[in-house]
Formats: sequence, C-alpha cells, structure tokens
Amino acid sequence: MHLPPAVRLLRPRQWIKNVLVFAAPAAAGVLDQFDDLLRTTLLFVAFCLAASGTYCINDAADADADRMHPRKRTRPVAAGEVTPRGAVVLGVVLLASGLGIAAVAGGWPTTGIVAAYIALTTSYTVWLKHQAVIDIVAVATGFVIRAVAGIVGTDIPLSDWYLIVAWFGSLFLVAGKRSTELNLGATAGEHRRSLDAYEESFLLLVRAVAAGITLLAYCLWAFERADLGDGGFPWFQISILPFTTAILRYALVHSSEEHAGPEDIVLGDRTLLVIGGIWATTMAFGVYVAGTPPVPG
Repeated sequence: MHLPPAVRLLRPRQWIKNVLVFAAPAAAGVLDQFDDLLRTTLLFVAFCLAASGTYCINDAADADADRMHPRKRTRPVAAGEVTPRGAVVLGVVLLASGLGIAAVAGGWPTTGIVAAYIALTTSYTVWLKHQAVIDIVAVATGFVIRAVAGIVGTDIPLSDWYLIVAWFGSLFLVAGKRSTELNLGATAGEHRRSLDAYEESFLLLVRAVAAGITLLAYCLWAFERADLGDGGFPWFQISILPFTTAILRYALVHSSEEHAGPEDIVLGDRTLLVIGGIWATTMAFGVYVAGTPPVPG
C-alpha cells in the first residue's frame, strides 16, 4: 500500500521500537491493572508522536545526504514530495503533542523522560551522529530511554538485569545497522561522516560483545525471577531458549540483508516473528499465569 508523503514522513514502521515502553511493566506483571495499562499506552503514543516529530526535523536537515543513499533517497523530503519547511513545522507540532500526552500519562516525570528523548535525538541530528562510537551510543541510549519510560510511568522498581539487557541489546541492534551502512562503499562517509572511522571488524566485535552480555544478563534475570516463584512450571527458564534463538536468528537475517534497519528485519522475517511470539507467550505464562509475585522489570 502506497501511503501519502506526509504519512511516510512520520515513518510509522519505526513505531515498533516504541513497544519497548511496555517491556518493563509487562515483565513486572502490572499490565493487568487498568491504570498502569492506560499510562503505559499513553506513553507509547507520546513516544510515537515524539519520534515522528524528530524524524520530520531530521529528514529536513539531512535531505541532501539522504539523496545519496539507495533507500533514504525515497524519503518524502529528499524526493521533493514534502518541503523542508513543511517537515519542520509538522515536526514541531508532533513534538509538542508528544510532550502533552506524556504530561497526561504521568505528569512531570513522564514529560521529563520524553523531553530527554527529544533532546537526545535533536543533539544526534545536529552533531552526535557524525562522531564515531558516540553515534552508536546515542542511538542505543534512545532505545534505553524507551525501555525505562515504562518504569517511570508505572512507578515500578528498576531491575539492574533489565537495564543491562536493554542497554546491550540496543547496542547490538545499532552496531548492526552501522554495519549495513558500510555496504554503501565509497559513498558511506558522504552519507554519514562517522562511517569513515568504522571498520567491519570493529562493528562485528561490538555486536558480539553486546549479544553475549545481553544473553548472559537475560539468563541471570530469568533464573532470579524463577527463584521467586512457587516451584511450579519453569516458564522463565524456558523463555531463555526462544530469546536466544531470536537473537541468533536476527544476526543471521541481518548478515544476509543489505541496508536493512531493525524494524525491517523484525517485521520482514516471519520466522523471527514466530520465535518472538513463542518468547512472548512463555513470558506471559510465567508472569500472569504461574503466579510469580511481581518484581522489578
């Protein structure tokens, strides 16, 4: 389906990243409470609006560079379908709307975390994306802010293991995206200056380390969570298998795709979607059916 330019400018496919807002409340077992579910849903909407707002402003700023990219050159601003001024105006409206909904969701704390996300992404557009290593750390931090937002919105305790999984899992995804951008060859640096500083071997190292720590932290979290249960069916331990399989499947698909972002891989690979569904099901049974008492996400 061909979407209108103004809708494509919002990058609705990217909204899948904001599902991270639900991660901590779901793992803590509070999403069956209406108030917590409502606040988390409002935060999800706030991040979707804020993210789309930053995409609008980013596309207006990067129009010239995007025209040299094999996929990004079709973006509405780069293709001349939306003017840079129009994109900026729409972006500002969306950012204000996102902050407003965040305020409704939880007052100053939730407004502050959405504002922090906007500040980070704006800094990334202006400067950080051109600084090697800092650029991937900045993008990964954006993922972590989403993951922590659900904790702020529902006022549940923060789990150290959850934070480690969120951080290094995000670093794994971002380093992979930079690897695909290196496939642009000689024009990679023209699209993003930081790419001139990267070698595939370095990014492969980052991905390997990040994936290893993510899997280890998840295993430790799963066994810690299981120890709090009543000795019933080991749902959390079993969830380690589909979680590990999903990480490995993502790495495999990523290595065979050119210029694909995380959302393209997740939404485009049916096997990965099935594995993710199995993982989500085992987690849901462990949290909401087995009767394990709620603990930090």
